Amino acid sequence: MKLKLLYTCMALTGLAASAFAQEPVDAAAVAKIREEGLNHSKVMDIAFNITDVSGPRLSNSPGLKRAQDWAVNQLKEWGLANAKLEAWGKFGKGWEVQKNYAAITVPYYHAIIAIPKAWTPGTNGAIKGEVVLVKADSIADLEKYKGNLAGKVVIFDTKPLTERSFKPDASRYTDEELDKMAQATAAPRGGNRNNAFDPNSPMMVARRKMIAMRAAMSTFFVEQKVGLILSQARGTDGTVFTTNGASYADTAKAVAPELETSSEDFQRILRLVKAGKKVEMEADVKTEFFTKDLQGYNVLAEIPGTDKKLKDQVIMIGGHFDSWHAGTGATDNAAGSAVMMEAMRILKAIGFKPKRTIRIGLWSSEEQGLYGSRGYVANHLGDPKTMELKPEHAKLDAYYNLDNGTGKIRGVYLQGDSLAGPIFKAWLEPFKDLGATTITVGNTGGTDHLSYDALGLPGFQFIQDGIDYNTRTHHSNQDTYERLIEDDLKQAATIVASFVYHTSERKDMIPRKELPKAAPAR
Repeated sequence: MKLKLLYTCMALTGLAASAFAQEPVDAAAVAKIREEGLNHSKVMDIAFNITDVSGPRLSNSPGLKRAQDWAVNQLKEWGLANAKLEAWGKFGKGWEVQKNYAAITVPYYHAIIAIPKAWTPGTNGAIKGEVVLVKADSIADLEKYKGNLAGKVVIFDTKPLTERSFKPDASRYTDEELDKMAQATAAPRGGNRNNAFDPNSPMMVARRKMIAMRAAMSTFFVEQKVGLILSQARGTDGTVFTTNGASYADTAKAVAPELETSSEDFQRILRLVKAGKKVEMEADVKTEFFTKDLQGYNVLAEIPGTDKKLKDQVIMIGGHFDSWHAGTGATDNAAGSAVMMEAMRILKAIGFKPKRTIRIGLWSSEEQGLYGSRGYVANHLGDPKTMELKPEHAKLDAYYNLDNGTGKIRGVYLQGDSLAGPIFKAWLEPFKDLGATTITVGNTGGTDHLSYDALGLPGFQFIQDGIDYNTRTHHSNQDTYERLIEDDLKQAATIVASFVYHTSERKDMIPRKELPKAAPAR
């Protein structure tokens, strides 16, 4: 039995080694890519232009449009073909903050850390008002405040955040964590797409009640001409994780001005008011809506293929270009966008003439639901709901995505595409010294590779060190250029460029999983 097991293990090892050996790696090309990517990088200059120069890049905002125009021009300067903005469909209103000031003036002066919620109006000039605590568990409870809130600053009785943690903010994957990823088994595709929550379940009943209550309060505060609403932001130590306070739809109802306030400032004000101390504030918040063009756009550019038989096949790389508005979207996702632009620059700089066409996509409105990449996929590749495929679907070789912060690449999520595993393992081998070794058949979600995976296309997200992405920078006022790690971005761009090179030159396309089935009609 033991001898048979030994022979079996030896056979499997031999097969794995054989498969590994059969996947060619162009050492000379890797050397050129490493030299350009690690020693002549432009990735931080790219990131500077996306963040500091362009500013926050909320969907359809002037900041996003500045960044998109810059990217198109830069890609053209590098010699890429067909660099352009391509409309993917209707999004909605643009919005930006143009002025933001708020402070306690009584019982003493203190400027607070607070960010306007996205798509909310400003205060229409400077205001001064008393802070009023509103407690309402039902729509009927609002009646007692009728006629008493005009010009006031509203605060709610919100519990403090969890106790302070003494764990480090930033971290990298440990060897044990990466080993666990590598041992993962393929997860099933995301369940039955026709499955829905029971509308009569307690959870759904409670959710509908909560939504109705929020809508009623929003309407009530507008009718009562509330001067400003304060809500407690998620985050500690002055970090404010931002959200939206209204819809971006051009038909959305008006709401009252609202500031997402640091937990420290929010709780200080709340403690004073609950103790019966008079608190007054002043604020001057100016925001602007942009409704002239409601379309959403992606940035596209490519290096055309040169092989007569293969040039119509396309390799895509990308990341989302939009961000939230409290910072400049450095780790989410100027980092991934800069890496992908740098990968294209590297390939042009070494004079690469690919067999297949290499295309970059910088997506908009990822933050609202992967709209940019989904729009591209729908327009070019097919409909994941009906699985009606377009001719370009057969020509899409692979899509590589980056969108998990500034951390270096540690490997690849296969999204269940186990046949791609040995290929990628071989391509990572030249980068073991840079910390990239792990292949996991497991899935990861939340970003644009899912738009491709939904159509059964090889869509991959790279494994990245988390650093402080989930603890400090993701959607927060701390998401700025200073949070970028230059060596990590250089490493990532170099690996992406090598993956793209080898995908282009490979004899066959990247293996595909079985096509998902169309969702049954409801």
